[in-house]
Amino acid sequence: MASSDEKNEITISSEESGQVEAQVEAPPFTIFNTFERVFYAWVASLAAFASPVSTSIYYPALTILATALNTSLQNINLSITTYMIFQALAPTVIGGISDRYGRRPAYFLCFVIYIAANTGLALQTSYIALLLLRMVQSSGSSGTISLSNGVVADVSTRSQRGKYIGIAALGSNLGPTLGPLIGGLLVHFQGWRAIFWFLDIYALVMILTIALFIPETCRNIVGNGSVPPQKWNVPLIAYLRRGKKDAPIIPSTLAHKRRPSLVESLYIAASKEAFCLIFFSGLQSGGYFILLAGLPSQLESTFHYNSIQVGLCYIPMGAGILIARQIVGRLIDFNFKRHARKLGIPIVRNKQTSTTGFPVERARLEVGLPLAYLGCVTVIPYGWVMHMDHPPLPLALFLLFCNALSMSGCMQCLQVLLVDCHPESPSSTSAAANLIRCLLSAGGVALVEPLLKSIGRGWTGTLISAVWCTGSLSWWAVWFWGAKWRAQKERKLQESEGSEGEIVVVEPK
Repeated sequence: MASSDEKNEITISSEESGQVEAQVEAPPFTIFNTFERVFYAWVASLAAFASPVSTSIYYPALTILATALNTSLQNINLSITTYMIFQALAPTVIGGISDRYGRRPAYFLCFVIYIAANTGLALQTSYIALLLLRMVQSSGSSGTISLSNGVVADVSTRSQRGKYIGIAALGSNLGPTLGPLIGGLLVHFQGWRAIFWFLDIYALVMILTIALFIPETCRNIVGNGSVPPQKWNVPLIAYLRRGKKDAPIIPSTLAHKRRPSLVESLYIAASKEAFCLIFFSGLQSGGYFILLAGLPSQLESTFHYNSIQVGLCYIPMGAGILIARQIVGRLIDFNFKRHARKLGIPIVRNKQTSTTGFPVERARLEVGLPLAYLGCVTVIPYGWVMHMDHPPLPLALFLLFCNALSMSGCMQCLQVLLVDCHPESPSSTSAAANLIRCLLSAGGVALVEPLLKSIGRGWTGTLISAVWCTGSLSWWAVWFWGAKWRAQKERKLQESEGSEGEIVVVEPK
């Protein structure tokens, strides 16, 4: 049995003529108009900002917190590591809740936990309380990234997914860049407790926005948006629209007869294709955090910068992320359409394009792999520049810009391809990527000090590049064998769910 996404575009073969006779008329992929889809993607992006900003906003306050709580800087750094561990684990449950019960309930759960943790962090006076509450804070914030990808997958077809993933990924990608700047300003003018009050206000704004304006989009609950959700699961603005003519209810657009498991992300992470994609992304993220974690202390010690000046040095990274969002999403969609034209597959507005017989892995990785090697090339000179006693800061910031551009672009390609391969569980798919990526990032943070002390920044950059180049082989494995693995997975799914009738799917020549 084909998944719901595949049902939207199936051609039936005639045994008598040996040619394609007809194409099954499918309902629109989504009833939401373009403005609504873009708006939902932007809100999802702002919500996904919670997880990374909660990590990086903390950096300018590390030494101040160590003094205020009478503990060592090493202990404060441990709170970053534990944060990332919970950042890896929590989305495995949140993603399952989202795909099973809906995006809105999962969002509310995340932000309620997040607000409680931030309030406690703003009021606490001991290191143990800081450590424990940071774990709770991570549990609340980390699911927002997987939820944002779920929303985008609900409302965007494969031919336009790069654009929408680019919007949704903006918040999660800008978090590491804007966080230190925001944190630096708050610490400098209001003190470290203001960081957590700021995050509380941000979370309250997000809860109100979702409660007022964002409908349920999960295709397991509302299909293409035409199936009514639970009565309690509607935005307040929907009550103002009563009396308006509703779209016809189309139950056939519900994504899956079997709702995903609460730990669906673990099954996804264990599949060959997903693991290869996620593993390399995790190596990238781990190396990236090694670069970032040592930057504030070096800027303070070498240039005697204050917290605001340290935060300003992250702006070039933000510029790289913004440029990647503008360019890479369009490249992903353009390359998908280029392959479709080459195969003679029409791209129909608001109709899903089947991946049967389509080289979707190659279409996405043709954009992602060059960006990955851009990071491999630029991380080496960055390490050796920062190894100098008085590094030329403009050159170092330019290389950070290149690394941010590479990392952000690769993440977009990864997210799009994972959702392409697992359309029935987009939030769980993102949670699976988050699981491995955050665990490797936590390992990267833990290795910062030992690496810098033992081999220095120059050789650390060289080592990161070597690890990335070697890890990129896993993406090449997906390039060559991904379509085969995907076909095997689909056959197993058909065998487990049973066939509802013989449909012959014609693969493009």
